[in-house]
Amino acid sequence: MGASPFETGARRCIPAVLVYAQATFADGPRTLMIHRHSGSRARAGDVHAGKWNGLGGKAELDESPLDTARREFREEAGLDLDASYFRALGALTFPNFKAAKTEDWMVFVFTVALEAEEVSRIGRGNDEGELHWIKDDEVPALNLWPGDRHFISHILSATPFIGTIWYDGSEVKKHWIQEL
Repeated sequence: MGASPFETGARRCIPAVLVYAQATFADGPRTLMIHRHSGSRARAGDVHAGKWNGLGGKAELDESPLDTARREFREEAGLDLDASYFRALGALTFPNFKAAKTEDWMVFVFTVALEAEEVSRIGRGNDEGELHWIKDDEVPALNLWPGDRHFISHILSATPFIGTIWYDGSEVKKHWIQEL
């Protein structure tokens, strides 16, 4: 048996995080989502343009998933939170997520529970998009990545999970999600 494509360098695995901040408002629970810029405001080649997503991004060298989650949340929401705010909720793999770059992604999913004082300090957006507090029952109706529909209920219910989502272009070819 030969070396795996990861060992030979034929494929790359990109570590990344998604962070879903949650808070209770007078009208019920809400989740912080980013609406990625589209059209002329989108960054060139942004595969997420026009989509709604949790906050997050790729890990830097020598960062743990928690370090990445804290940095990305600080960069995108403008709020520097202690590690104790972050709860690891799940892990996802996205084989061949960026086929043209032969990239597979490994995404660690975190939630952050915020109080009103912290919510008031969240920025309105950043160079990637605009931030919005969405009512939890409205999140599934957003223009999410199709694969997100297979795990977003776990985010909203705080149910730990693990899974894999296979894409063919922008469509889900198959998926596997398991509660932990």
